[in-house]
Amino acid sequence: MRCYTMRLSAKGRYALAATTSMAQNQSNNEYITLISISEKLGISKIYLEQVFSLLKHGGIVNSIKGSQGGYQLSRAQQQITVYDILSAVETSLFESTEETIKAKAPEIESAMSQTIYNPLDSLIKSSLQKITLYDLVTEAEKHKNNQDFMFFI
Repeated sequence: MRCYTMRLSAKGRYALAATTSMAQNQSNNEYITLISISEKLGISKIYLEQVFSLLKHGGIVNSIKGSQGGYQLSRAQQQITVYDILSAVETSLFESTEETIKAKAPEIESAMSQTIYNPLDSLIKSSLQKITLYDLVTEAEKHKNNQDFMFFI
């Protein structure tokens, strides 16, 4: 059986990874630098600057400049959804489906919209709104613990 997945850009995948990493490591309202995220995840600092600019504009992170500066999540990880993060950085992911054949076959266009596009958009949005950053951190911690075991023969 083949597994299919929604296609996200590198920007979306990096935004999810970076915010999950921040949530794992954020304590006492400390600010986290892009350099530390870049080093931990192996993502270019310059690319992360672009991602975090979008995350800041989307209200996902706050920032402070200076030697003690960096970024922190704007809300508790239980209050930030995957949808929030992706909609901040994936501009084309949540655009309305363009009409393709309305001029020549409006009934087919309407049928596709009502039967496929609208329900699919609704399912994707509601699914992504159910998953929080806390859920990602919890799942990452499970996998982290599984990698700590060593087996000897």
